[in-house]
Amino acid sequence: MYSLNQVNKLVSCGRDPARSLPFWRGFLLIPLILVCFAVAPQTRAVVPAPDGGYPGFNTAEGQQALQFLTTGVGNTGLGWRSLFSGNTANFNTGAGVGTLVLNAGDSNTAVGAAALILNVFGGRNTACGAGAMVNNEGDADGNGSFNSAVGAFALNANETGFGNNAVGDSALFRNINGASNTAVGDEALEDSDSNGAGKANFNCAFGAQALQSNLNGDSNNAVGASALQANLTGLFNQAVGAFALSFNDDGASNVAIGDTALGDNVHGSFNTVIGDLAGAGVEGSENIYIGAGAGTAAAGGPAGGSEDGTIRIGDPGFINACFIQGISGVGVSGDAVVVDGNGQLGTAAADSPLSLKEVVKERQVVQQLKATTEKQAARIALQENQIQTLTAALKQQAEQIQKVSAQLEMIRPTPRVVENR
Repeated sequence: MYSLNQVNKLVSCGRDPARSLPFWRGFLLIPLILVCFAVAPQTRAVVPAPDGGYPGFNTAEGQQALQFLTTGVGNTGLGWRSLFSGNTANFNTGAGVGTLVLNAGDSNTAVGAAALILNVFGGRNTACGAGAMVNNEGDADGNGSFNSAVGAFALNANETGFGNNAVGDSALFRNINGASNTAVGDEALEDSDSNGAGKANFNCAFGAQALQSNLNGDSNNAVGASALQANLTGLFNQAVGAFALSFNDDGASNVAIGDTALGDNVHGSFNTVIGDLAGAGVEGSENIYIGAGAGTAAAGGPAGGSEDGTIRIGDPGFINACFIQGISGVGVSGDAVVVDGNGQLGTAAADSPLSLKEVVKERQVVQQLKATTEKQAARIALQENQIQTLTAALKQQAEQIQKVSAQLEMIRPTPRVVENR
């Protein structure tokens, strides 16, 4: 039998010496292993087999391994009291001290001291690591099944949660009833569903301490070390990048992509932030920040980093030019848009020559001038017609006068010569 020091050494082996195992966890396996001693030690195996071979394709090596197996087939128990109460269970593999001691489920795999030690009804679980899925029990309805835990103390407190995947030391450590969660990384989703409410479901955490403090948060995705680390009840958040949304508490439906993106937001919701340090130092909702450092103006603004319903593109300290295609040369109706010295877009002030009121006045003046010009053009056209008509009449009269003059010349009498004597 192991001494206390030997057990403590067993459960802490392989852990980074720079971050020692908490002392209380060293005792975590002790009461669980002592449970095994409550079973009468004098019970004999159904078919003693020193070489480990049993009927029904069963294999047992270790003190009282597969002790109560009856009709179960395809089981392998390696280690002290591994699969101790197997009975009719099938296709289970237990390798390590106290693995699957109380198991009655099928197709479970437990590798590591006390892995799945208390499992009764859960089936198709895989636990690899000292203390992995220690408290998983399951029920007759299939809860506590289809879980995978790889790492010391991964899914340690799970009882009826199903469809969970935990890879990493203490990943999903305190999950009790939460389902369909995926945690990959040291202490990822460590505190999720620690109250057993069963509300923390469909979360994905990839990275050390990602979604570490999650309590009732649902449908969150965190990719990166400490991404969404402080999230408690926030829902539908997407964080990609180290420390992205790391202080979010109950904010919902946020999208943060980039190292420390929206890293200081606590309660804000419906934000979309893309870029390294974008939105850092800002608390608010309905904001859109795009570009590395976008939103830094708000972080240092008069509101003390609080802002709502604002779109910011680019870091004002580094972006000096803006090109947006599809605007120039495209005619649209609407208000004139201006830009102030801080880069903010908006309509012109009421007293500005470009304001809507002034533009309307200018339009009215132009319309009046156009109407006046059209009237004057009509008058000129009428006068030109009158002049053309008068000119034609005068021309006709001149022609008639010429004809009369020619006739008069023809009938004029011949002049006579008078002689003076």
